[in-house]
Amino acid sequence: MEHVIKINAASTKWDIRQKVWDYIEENNLANFPRPVHNRIPNFKGAFSACSRVSELQAFTQTAEVKVDPDKPLERARLEVLQARKTLLVPTPRLRTGLFNKISPPQDASRQQLHVCSTSQGVKEFSEPVGLDAEVKVELLVVGSVAVSEQGCRVGKGEGYADMEYGMMVSMGAVSESTVVVTVVHDCQIVDIPEELMESHDLTVDYILTPTRVIKTSCQRPKPPGIFWTKLNTDMLEKIPILKKLRALEEQAGKDVTLGTVSAAGSEKAQRGQSSLQAGHKPKRQTRRRPRRDTQQDAERESKQEPRADNREESQPKPRLPPARVRKESKREGREDGRVEGRGAGRGGSREGGKGMVRESGREGKEKAPEEGESLATSQRRLPTTVTTVYLGGIPAGLRVSELKTALREREAAPLRLTWQGAQHRAFLDYSDPQAADRALEALQGLSLNGQSLQAELAKSQRGNRRPGPLNRRPRSRTAPQNQATPAESTGDIPEEGQ
Repeated sequence: MEHVIKINAASTKWDIRQKVWDYIEENNLANFPRPVHNRIPNFKGAFSACSRVSELQAFTQTAEVKVDPDKPLERARLEVLQARKTLLVPTPRLRTGLFNKISPPQDASRQQLHVCSTSQGVKEFSEPVGLDAEVKVELLVVGSVAVSEQGCRVGKGEGYADMEYGMMVSMGAVSESTVVVTVVHDCQIVDIPEELMESHDLTVDYILTPTRVIKTSCQRPKPPGIFWTKLNTDMLEKIPILKKLRALEEQAGKDVTLGTVSAAGSEKAQRGQSSLQAGHKPKRQTRRRPRRDTQQDAERESKQEPRADNREESQPKPRLPPARVRKESKREGREDGRVEGRGAGRGGSREGGKGMVRESGREGKEKAPEEGESLATSQRRLPTTVTTVYLGGIPAGLRVSELKTALREREAAPLRLTWQGAQHRAFLDYSDPQAADRALEALQGLSLNGQSLQAELAKSQRGNRRPGPLNRRPRSRTAPQNQATPAESTGDIPEEGQ
C-alpha cells in the first residue's frame, strides 16, 4: 500500500512528527482531544483498530499485558480486561512509579470494565506495582505518532515509551520474546529512515490499523536496558524511580554514569535543525488560539492616534455587530433568553444538515449553521422519517463533543443528535429501525465520566409503532424564540473518516 505521507531522506524525527500531525489535522482524521500536535493522535477508527489486538497469538498466550494510557488505546485496555488478563498501565510521566495494575471489582460487568479502561478508571482502580514485584509481560501495546512497516517507531518526542521499556528490562519484567504492538491510523505508516533510529529507540513487532494487521519482522534489537549516559540529574529528580533503579544497578556492578543532556532533551534541541539547514525558520507548534473578540478589536482600533493628513480616516470605526443576537418570536410573544450564533434569526425554519443546531426545548427552536460552515452544507436534507433512540443518564459537565466521539468510536453515529444536557439526556435520530437496533446494541454498557448511560427506543418508538417523522418533536416555524435556559443541541454527526 502506497503511503499518503511522503518523507524525505534528510528528514529528522521532528520533521516526520510535524508532517503526520499536520496531515491528520488538515484532513480531520482525529477525535477529541484536538489539535493532535504534541500528542499521540486519537485518530478516527482507533476503536476498531484496537479490537484487533485480541486476534494476535501473543494476546491469547499471555496473562499480563501492558498498555499505554493514551486515549486512542482505550479499547485495547478494554480488550485486556474483558479477557480477564492482568492490565498494567504506566503511571503518568513515571512520577510515582513505573506502572500500575488495574484491578476491576470482582465479577465486574462489561460496563464496569469499560469504566476501568478509561483514564478515570485507571486512576480509581489502580494499584502501584513495586520494583520487587515478579512481573512477566509478554505483550506491550504502545502509542505512536509514526511507524514504518519495518518496525521503526517515532513517538511524540518525550522518550517515555523507550525509557519505560528500558526500565522494564532492568527489573526483569520483559525479555527478548516480548511482543511490542502499536495502534495507528493508516496514514501514520510512513517510510522512516533507519539512520534516525538510535540504540534506545523502541521498535515494534505488529502494527494494527483500522484496515489491516502488519507483522513487521523487525530485525533491529530492542533496548537492552537503561542508557544512563542519555539521562541527567534533572531527569532523575523528575522520575524518582530512576534513582532506585540506578542504585540497584550500581550495586550489581554496572556502569551508571550519567550524561549531561537526556535523550529526549537532545531530540527537542534538534527540532528545527533540518529546517535551519534548508535556509528557513523551523515550524512553530500549532496551538489552540482563543476566539477573536471583534468588539474589543474595534474598540482598540477606535483609540488609535488619528493621522494628521486625513481626519476622516482617523474617525473611530463603528463597532462591529456582536456575534450574539437577540430576537423575539412574534408567535410566542415574549423574550426571556437569547439565541447564540450568527444568522440565528434567519435559519430557524431549516432542518437537518451538518452544523444545524436543533433546540429540543418546549418551543422546539432551531439554530442556524455555525460560523464558518457553508449554507449548502447546512441545507442538506434528512430522511422524512427517522427512528429515535433515547440516551439518558448523561453526567453533568459532559460536553457534546465527548458524546459524539463515543458514538463514533462505537460506530453508532446518528443522522442527528438532539442534546439536552441540562436534563441529562439526548435523542439520537437514525434512518430506520434496523439502524437504531444496531446502535442500541453498540451503546449497551456505554459509560462516560464514570457514569453509566441508558440507551433505549424513545417512548414514541416503542412497541409496534412505526418510525416517527423527522419533526415529531415540536418546533417553531417562525423565528426562534429566546429561552431562559435553552438546551444546547447539535446537528448530525458525520460518518467516521469524513
